[in-house]
Amino acid sequence: MHRIIVVGGGAGGLELATRLGDRYGRRRRSPLASITLVDRYASHLWKPLLHEVAAGSMDAPIHQVDYAAQAYWHGFEFNQGAMTGLDRAARVLKLDQVVDDQGVQIFPARELPYDTLVIAVGSTTNYFGVPGAQEYAYALDTVNDAEQFRRRLLAACARAHRDDVGDSRKAVRIVIVGGGATGVELAAELRQTAQVLSVYGLHRLDPVRDIGITIVEAGPRILGALPERVSSSAAALLREYDIDIATREQVAEVTVDGLRTAEGKFIGADLIVWAAGIKALPVLADLDGLAVGKRGQLIVRPTLQCENDDAVFALGDCAQCNWEGPDSWVPPRAQAAHQQASFLVRAIAITLREGARAKLPAFHYRDLGSLVSLGRLGATGNLMGGLIGGKMFVDGLLARLMYVSLYRMHTVALHGWWRTGIDVAANFFRRTISPRVKLH
Repeated sequence: MHRIIVVGGGAGGLELATRLGDRYGRRRRSPLASITLVDRYASHLWKPLLHEVAAGSMDAPIHQVDYAAQAYWHGFEFNQGAMTGLDRAARVLKLDQVVDDQGVQIFPARELPYDTLVIAVGSTTNYFGVPGAQEYAYALDTVNDAEQFRRRLLAACARAHRDDVGDSRKAVRIVIVGGGATGVELAAELRQTAQVLSVYGLHRLDPVRDIGITIVEAGPRILGALPERVSSSAAALLREYDIDIATREQVAEVTVDGLRTAEGKFIGADLIVWAAGIKALPVLADLDGLAVGKRGQLIVRPTLQCENDDAVFALGDCAQCNWEGPDSWVPPRAQAAHQQASFLVRAIAITLREGARAKLPAFHYRDLGSLVSLGRLGATGNLMGGLIGGKMFVDGLLARLMYVSLYRMHTVALHGWWRTGIDVAANFFRRTISPRVKLH
């Protein structure tokens, strides 16, 4: 059978493997292809939700998808391991060994043969070479990162509850580097978490007076990639809840107790989160000569095939895909990965039907706008193009409902309407007997 391997179980990769498995996989009476999903981790969580896990407002295990179970339900195979290399002549993918927390091997290094390879490994945090950033700041790349930050937050609040600071500074100081969607959404969630922790008696701290939250942004405004009206609306809401915003402040150094800006200003911090940008994974530059761009992404043609290999496709954050002009690229957003996964389902169907020399259509990205969640404070954003036939600014409850619907569209793609409906109902009833934030 035709062997299809999807590397990366993020928003696009998992949706693609699921839909290919349903259509061609081993649960059919006569399977048409062998589909394998590869990921270095054993489970999936929609990455735009990591800020909620970090703030404790979402219990990650409840919302995670186990790759092995998803593979069983939808007719594909799952292989755990990180991609380390590629032999394009032999069409073989190379995987690293998998070890447990004690360093004991679970799976050895392996090689998997393929006929069609789809690379969807996402991106990683970009520290821009700032000294101390990687050592002293938390990133939100994985569930483990988010959980580690949440535990440190609880510990910091507990220590402040025990100790009297004795001066005018905040008892707990949180600094978020980067005023993009992740930084803004995390700041809003953290303010609400501080209020809930106080209600449950985990500390005697005033959630506003004693817990300081600051966003540090190098640009002239937060949410610089979005329209100015969206940025202004979000900034007004954040300031209403006493979240400080420091714009035009480029971080020059991160230390154990704060950060220093290029202008020499020192901002003290007990916890620092780095949300300043993303970059391509270094492994992409070592894939047997696959062409990469200046930003380290795999260069793809309009068909999403890699520039110098028809058998290899790329989607999502790891793909440099042309959009509106020679220097315009599809942005690294979940909606782009979703659209590219849907496109590849159709493109791979043509390949299976007509063979390797099939003429594939071109992918066209449709920007449906952007929404930024501010938790229970609301949401703000803009809708565009293919969704409403023009442009529209949305705010408040409507924006919040639309933001939630984006995640539910993802779960529908993975589980279908019935299971998603059951999951929504289960989460509603679970919230009636669970604390509003994770307390342990």
